[in-house]
Amino acid sequence: MEEKGDVEDIVIVGAGIAGLSTALGLHRLGIRSLVLETSDSLRAAGYALTTWNNAWKALDALGIADSLRRRHDRLAGNVTFSAVSGLRTSDLLFTAYRDQEARTVMRKSLLEALAMDLPEGTIQYSSKLVSIEESGFLKLLHLADGTILKTKVLIGCDGVKSVVAKWLGFKKPSSSGRNATRGIVTYKDGHGFGNKFMWFFSKGLRFGVMPCNSDTVYWFSTWRPSEQEEEIEENPVRLKQHILSKLGKVPDQIRAVVEDTEVDSFMSLPLRFRRPWELVWNNFSRGNISIAGDALHSMTPDLGQGGCSALEDGVILARCLAEAMSRNPNEEVEGKEEYKRIEKGLEKYAKERRWRSIKLITASYVVGSIQESKGKVMNYLRDNILSDFLVGLLIKCSDYDCGTLG
Repeated sequence: MEEKGDVEDIVIVGAGIAGLSTALGLHRLGIRSLVLETSDSLRAAGYALTTWNNAWKALDALGIADSLRRRHDRLAGNVTFSAVSGLRTSDLLFTAYRDQEARTVMRKSLLEALAMDLPEGTIQYSSKLVSIEESGFLKLLHLADGTILKTKVLIGCDGVKSVVAKWLGFKKPSSSGRNATRGIVTYKDGHGFGNKFMWFFSKGLRFGVMPCNSDTVYWFSTWRPSEQEEEIEENPVRLKQHILSKLGKVPDQIRAVVEDTEVDSFMSLPLRFRRPWELVWNNFSRGNISIAGDALHSMTPDLGQGGCSALEDGVILARCLAEAMSRNPNEEVEGKEEYKRIEKGLEKYAKERRWRSIKLITASYVVGSIQESKGKVMNYLRDNILSDFLVGLLIKCSDYDCGTLG
């Protein structure tokens, strides 16, 4: 095994939204980090994501918001329909909620913007973490290629299969029993959908169409597969037919979005979530190690807060680590003292993120259960009484300011 002699200040595992936003925040504050990424390039899985007010506050703090704003149109509101009756059930303008800023951002564009300003060599691709070992005040990281890295701080942003979360005693996130299918379509002459989210709810299916800009439309559907339908995930042709058959009473223009999506572009994945009580009883900060992003708060997509909360994590985590590790150039800090500073910094981060994460995980799960219900009573309540409340909850959960880096 090859053991590298230099000690890294901070190693971040996973070059997703949480990992890159943490690295960029640290870079803005003058602290170097190393990001380990299993893949050989940036991962753009998921196509696009909803970004609400809280995400844009984080992106402003990181200094990349304006470049993304120029490429993604601001959305004026949300329109909800019942795909059972074909009737509109809610039509809300975001300006009614303290001028809510919402956009559908292409995931690849977001990751590239986060990575663009990082120093060369910050992201180390094809680097898979397989195990962690204690060595005094350091962590030894064993990679799949035999390399051993030494670091003062370890942050796990490595998704639902997080090695770091497992080391902290967390289980793999639980299955929600639901799947998500996603696609994206670009129209040469424009899509003609305007600038509002459009959501459709039928019996057991949640379907949404979200414009990214004047040419590109992102769509998603979430559904609960039966035992007979589970095999559909592996067959894009059947998956496309399945989604079209479940849409119900939707306008032809909406149905055409799925029809116009190339079969090879269909992506279906099971939805997982971190059981909220795990964050009540377990410490996700221990000594000089912690977790963020999906490794911390995997949640169903029903509030559109997965990526937004990962950006919050990055800003807050970078700020807490910078406070812990910044010192005068002439100040000598022994290993134990530095370790204690780091420990307190990560404890501060955990304190800020614990209940926020619990709230988002729980609310996302509850909203998804209501929206995707197959029961007649719940469907009636959803379409006739709860529509405005559910959309309002989306806005309420985005009313959060992670603060600046400084």
